[in-house]
Amino acid sequence: MDRRTYLKSGGGVLVGGLLAGCSGGGSGGQATTTTADSEMETETEVTTDPTETTETTETTAESTIPETVVIGSDIPYRPFEYETTDGELTGFDVDIAAAVFEDQLGIDYEFQSTSFDSIIPSLNNGNFRIIMSAMTINDERDEEVDFSDPYFTAYQTVIVREDSSISSRADLEGQTVGVQKGTTGAGAAEQLQEEFDGNLELNEYDQINGAFQALLNGQVNAVINDNTVNAEFASEQDGVVFLEGDGAAADSDQDAPPYLTLTVENYGIAFREDDDEFLERVNEALATIRENGTYDEIYSAYFAG
Repeated sequence: MDRRTYLKSGGGVLVGGLLAGCSGGGSGGQATTTTADSEMETETEVTTDPTETTETTETTAESTIPETVVIGSDIPYRPFEYETTDGELTGFDVDIAAAVFEDQLGIDYEFQSTSFDSIIPSLNNGNFRIIMSAMTINDERDEEVDFSDPYFTAYQTVIVREDSSISSRADLEGQTVGVQKGTTGAGAAEQLQEEFDGNLELNEYDQINGAFQALLNGQVNAVINDNTVNAEFASEQDGVVFLEGDGAAADSDQDAPPYLTLTVENYGIAFREDDDEFLERVNEALATIRENGTYDEIYSAYFAG
C-alpha cells in the first residue's frame, strides 16, 4: 500500500529538464545584497501560512507516534524532493521518509510543500510535524528546533559557466553570485563577501532554479549551493561546471570531492523542541535502516558514482 501523500503549495519550474529547490540556512553578512525573485508561475493547491496552524490533533506533540506524519519540505529540490513527469513525488528525502515512517514505524506520511525561508516558523506554528528538506544542522537553527541524528553529508560548492573567466576561489571577488534565500549557500556567500571586504554582489532567489536560470542567462557569474543539487543541474546543462580547488572538505580531512568546497554540512530531520519521544523513535529508525542496508540502497539510487 502506498502511504505517501503530497500536498502542493506551489509548482516547480523546469530549468533545462531539472526541477530544483532549496536547502541549508545562512548567517548574517554585510555589503550589497540584491534580491531577484525567479519569474515563474505556480499553481496553488494548498497554501501554507506560517502564521496559521493546520495540523490536526492526531499530529501534535501530545501524540508520540501520529497515524500520519505531515512533513514540511521546500519542493522541488532535486534530487532530494521533486516531482516526476507523471507528477509523482520522489527523491532521496522521500525514499528515506518511506523507509523510516512506513517501513520502520508503520505510519502514513505526507509531504506538504512550503517556502524554505519560513519553514521553521511554519513547523513551530504546527503546520506540520517535522521538516525533511535537505536541511543543514547548524547552531542558529538548533536554537529554534531539535534535529535528528545526521542522515546526509553535503558541501557548499560553486558552479560557473564553462566559458567563464572564473577559475579559482580568488576569482570570485568582484563577481555577482546567485544563491537561494535562507540557505547555507547564502551563508557561505556572505562569508565570501566579508572575506572580499564587501566586493561580492549577492543575488538572492526564492528557489534555487531562479539562480540556475540567472547563471544560464548571464545575470550572475556563479551559483553557490549544495554539491549534489549543483551536480544534478550541471549534468543536465552543457557548459556548466564546478569551480575547482581545495577547500573545507580537504581542510577537515574529509574524503574531499574533486572541486572547491566552501563548507562541510550535515542534514537532519527537524522537530519542534517539545517532540522528544517522536525524535527518539525516528533516530532509532534511522539507525535501523543504516544497519540493515536500506540506507545504502537508497543512497546508491541517487548518488552512485
